[in-house]
Amino acid sequence: MINLKSKVVLITGGSRGIGASCVKYFAFAGAAVAFTYNNSKSQAEKLVKRFSKLTKVKAYKVDVANPEEIKECVKDVIKDFGRVDILVNNAGIWKEGRIDKMTLTQWEETLRVNLTSAFLFSSLVVPFMKRKRFGRIINISSTAGQRGEARYSHYAASKGGMISFTKSLAEELGEYNILVNSVAPGWVWTDMSIPALSDKKSFESEIKEIPLKRIAQPDDIAGPVLFLASDLAKHITGEVINVNGGSVMCG
Repeated sequence: MINLKSKVVLITGGSRGIGASCVKYFAFAGAAVAFTYNNSKSQAEKLVKRFSKLTKVKAYKVDVANPEEIKECVKDVIKDFGRVDILVNNAGIWKEGRIDKMTLTQWEETLRVNLTSAFLFSSLVVPFMKRKRFGRIINISSTAGQRGEARYSHYAASKGGMISFTKSLAEELGEYNILVNSVAPGWVWTDMSIPALSDKKSFESEIKEIPLKRIAQPDDIAGPVLFLASDLAKHITGEVINVNGGSVMCG
């Protein structure tokens, strides 16, 4: 039912976890897929090889903390694909930082990678979307951005900022048929969260707070992202879809 064969999607942080699942889902839906990676070259190459059988797929090495690399990436994607119809701002980091121990460098790194990169990618692709009078921007936020997260205030602030950024762009860009939404995961089995979830006591504690009694898989997040990019969601903008098994119930 979801057919994106005429669309081009750019996914940031697409070599692992949620990003890799998004690459898979969009490829299965027929979209041409461009995605970024930083340190996972071999995984990026495997994705390209696997899904190039279905559609055009290309990976770009980008440090999303570097504005110049982001600019070059978007320039290259436009050159290679002709346009960007769908942008998935997924790249991010999650590092512990107690408020009395965190340095300004740590704070700024998280904000730069998680939030500023989403601003830069969005600002660079929107002119092309405006020209076509069509666009979809999906930002991967987090439950932490809705309720906060002890010892990760910098992460929570970046994701809370992403949610407000989503709503602001949705209002600003609606007249151009550019829809902007967010998907807010809770715990997900990814390389980023496995160290924390591998601790039995921590795992059991988190499971108790999830009504569905399971940790999400990356595919559980990619599905709603694909939905928001499709015509099934053509009258949805400025929304946050919570994918957390019921652990945080906020509308």
